Amino acid sequence: MFAAVNYVRFTGRLWSRGFARLRRLHGSRLSSTTADKIPHSSEVEAAVAADVAGVAACKGPPTVAKLAPRLQTVRVYRWNPETPNVKPYMQQFSVDLNKCGTMVLDVLGLIKAQHDPTLSYRRSCREGICGCCAMNIDGVNTLACITKVKESPQPLVVYPLPHAYVIRDLVPDMEQFLSQFRQIDPYLKRPGEDSFLGMRQILQSPRDRSKLDGLYECIMCACCTYSCPPYWWLGDKYLGPAVLLQAYRWVIDSRDTAHKERLAKLRDFYSVYRCKTIFNCTKTCPKGLNPGKAIAQLKRLLAGLMKKEKPDLETTLPNPCHGEEQYPCRKE
Repeated sequence: MFAAVNYVRFTGRLWSRGFARLRRLHGSRLSSTTADKIPHSSEVEAAVAADVAGVAACKGPPTVAKLAPRLQTVRVYRWNPETPNVKPYMQQFSVDLNKCGTMVLDVLGLIKAQHDPTLSYRRSCREGICGCCAMNIDGVNTLACITKVKESPQPLVVYPLPHAYVIRDLVPDMEQFLSQFRQIDPYLKRPGEDSFLGMRQILQSPRDRSKLDGLYECIMCACCTYSCPPYWWLGDKYLGPAVLLQAYRWVIDSRDTAHKERLAKLRDFYSVYRCKTIFNCTKTCPKGLNPGKAIAQLKRLLAGLMKKEKPDLETTLPNPCHGEEQYPCRKE
């Protein structure tokens, strides 16, 4: 029994000593980790200074890095009808391309805003849809709104459309061009159906609709017309590429039934046959169309080498006898 009591006392001492040693070890480790976690005063001051600087930067005005100027020389055709004694001349500007957009129209806008407010030119959509800003840029008829400015030591040269009367600066007179466009009746014609207009839809198959691709996209900017040498020589008689492209668009439309009347108007020596297939029109078209091909198809139609196909879908006339719209093809 005495031996058992002594054994219990001995084991108790061992346990107490082990626990004490563990406490000492754990305390030393905890003190070391807490010491490591507590930052020094210099680190605290640096963090506070960084936060204060960040708040000051947010509340202050933004700092914009200064860019080196990208100067581009631009030469623009100028003529003012209010001073007829002054001949047309080329005015030169030095434009910083960092202050405007990437298109020629943006450069002209910067010139008008900061250099010379008397500069005149046409603009509207800025997206190559209206065709107002057609002009000659570096020798090519194109649209200023979709022509990108290339930074170059050579000057950017801007003229109005060539061989056109100039109203002022870069504004050409489009009266003759638009009057010729009106001559071809650019609208759908169905003779004998005037009393049924608006009473039903005019049907067209996908195949017939595909024939208009490459024709209806024309925006009548006149870039092709004023790049055509025959139009320079006989502009009062020859209709020009843009108008003839539109004429073919309405002749070939399956919904139009007046193609014989339209072709009869074009059957003379000048309207179509002055085309010499130079294809300046196709090269300069800003929409990537092919007026030369449309004129060739018109020549084939006029010469009888080609005939307009019958439409895939016939649109029946409404029956007015019942006092309301009815189609004979429908089952009652």
